[in-house]
Amino acid sequence: MRFDRSSRRVAAGVLLATALAVVVAACGGSSSSSSGGSSSSLPTKIGPGEGQLNLVAWEGYTQPQWVKPFQQQTGCQVHAKYAGSSDEMVTLMRQGGGSQYDMVSASGDASLRLIRGGDVQPVNVNLIPGWKDFIPQLQSPPHNTVDGKHYGVSLQWGPNTLLYNTQKVTPAPTSWSEIYSPKYKGEITVPDNPIQIADAALYLSKTQPNLGITDPYELTQPQLNAAVNLLKQQRPLIKKYWALASDEIDLFKNGDAVIGASWPYQTITLQGAKAPVKDLIPKEGATGWADTWMLSAHAKHPNCAYLWMKWVSTPQVQAQQAISFGETPANTKACPFMDKIQKGACAQYHANAPAAYFNSIKFWKTPVKECGNGKNDCTDYTEWQQKWTEIKG
Repeated sequence: MRFDRSSRRVAAGVLLATALAVVVAACGGSSSSSSGGSSSSLPTKIGPGEGQLNLVAWEGYTQPQWVKPFQQQTGCQVHAKYAGSSDEMVTLMRQGGGSQYDMVSASGDASLRLIRGGDVQPVNVNLIPGWKDFIPQLQSPPHNTVDGKHYGVSLQWGPNTLLYNTQKVTPAPTSWSEIYSPKYKGEITVPDNPIQIADAALYLSKTQPNLGITDPYELTQPQLNAAVNLLKQQRPLIKKYWALASDEIDLFKNGDAVIGASWPYQTITLQGAKAPVKDLIPKEGATGWADTWMLSAHAKHPNCAYLWMKWVSTPQVQAQQAISFGETPANTKACPFMDKIQKGACAQYHANAPAAYFNSIKFWKTPVKECGNGKNDCTDYTEWQQKWTEIKG
């Protein structure tokens, strides 16, 4: 799979250097009452930094404007290896016995694979002050929190929206049904990603309730087959499966596509170029992605890793990254900093949206055999990958 997230990166404006005092204490002890919910041997303090931090990250997640001040204040020199897909991230985190990299900025379609594979370890979120200011939906999401244990801290997120040309698509759409309808045959575009099956499953959960789909990422074989059939019917309608955000932007700019699944970044970029587009979350709801900084089970530099999680969770750095990369911060206090960097950015990226907006989004999580109801008859990500290949033909 090649699903390049780096293309969401937006050229950064002039950013303010932040100056947070990082208190470094001695590492040791264990926690039995943290909000992390684990009674295992979680650290209770952050010890002195080990001098370096090796990261696997999406390109754009380690920009100089927030990495340099971090290095200056902690002495932890950041070395980043950019990955082009979630699959590559999982592979990199398992290299060298899992000790080559300390952390990974995993998306929801990789995080459970890393947790179940024993590649990452629980963290004590009480050592990360910004965590308490995260939106509730990203404090303990199922894609990074298992059995009450936090395997990292959420970072940024975004919804998968329905983007449309306001001049060509009339009346304005209200349902995902438009991208499965022959009405816009040859002018529809959707992401090239197996997790797109969840979008079809979400739509079917509302339009065909007899299928019994309650979670678009936990599909039995019949439910998966229904979603796959819908996507195979959609295949002749597709202009292009896009792998890069820039691909979709070009399709809309050129008039080759008039409707499709998208991210707010594309909408904002196209509107900035005066393209007649809008987006929305349709009545069936939407899927969404959320990234998590996860700590390797064999991290050689855990103190620098904790200092990094603490740093990137602050409102100032959350705002910098949101604007730089084109996504929405997890920290609710980032809004004023976003608007200071780019006027109106907080609202554009829905960072101040009401709870109902977040509740309409089903965040990515890796499909696994366990259905979450005690049964083990769900289809896993490997099968989703195979089905996606079939769908595309």
